[in-house]
Amino acid sequence: MNAVIQRVSHASVEINGSEYASIQSGLLILLGISTSDNETDADWLSSKICQMRIFSDEANRMNLSVLDTAGDLLIVSQFTLLASTKKGNRPSFIAAARPEHAIPLYNYFINSCEQLLNKKVSTGQFGADMKVSLLNDGPVTIIIDSKNKQ
Repeated sequence: MNAVIQRVSHASVEINGSEYASIQSGLLILLGISTSDNETDADWLSSKICQMRIFSDEANRMNLSVLDTAGDLLIVSQFTLLASTKKGNRPSFIAAARPEHAIPLYNYFINSCEQLLNKKVSTGQFGADMKVSLLNDGPVTIIIDSKNKQ
C-alpha cells in the first residue's frame, strides 16, 4: 500500500458538485492499493500513520500523533499512486489492484484506522470522480510504502 499523508487544517471531498466528506485538523490520506497488498500491509500502514508524530507540541516541535491530538482522518482511494512512468508518456496502472481486491482492503484499512483512533473516520467514495480540497498545514506531506518499511 502506498499512502500520501498530508497534515491539514481542513480537507474535503466533493462528488458530483456536492460535499461528500470533510474534516478539520488532522490528516488527509491518499491511499493506493497494489495487486500484492494484503491485510498485513493495511495493519502496518494504519498503525504507522496513526502513531506518526507529525503534529506540533507546546514547544512547536513535531512530537504528537493524530491520536495525541484527537485529530480527524479523511481517507481517499487513489489508484494513480501506483502509476508506473518507466516507459513512454502515458502512465501504466497495471500494479494497481482491481476493485474486487482493492475495495475490501480499502474498507479494512478504514476499519483499522477507526479502531486505532476509537472514532469514525471520513472517506471519499471508492472509484468516484472526486474533487479533493485541502489546506496543508506546515506544509507537512509524507509518502509511505508498506513494502518499504524503512
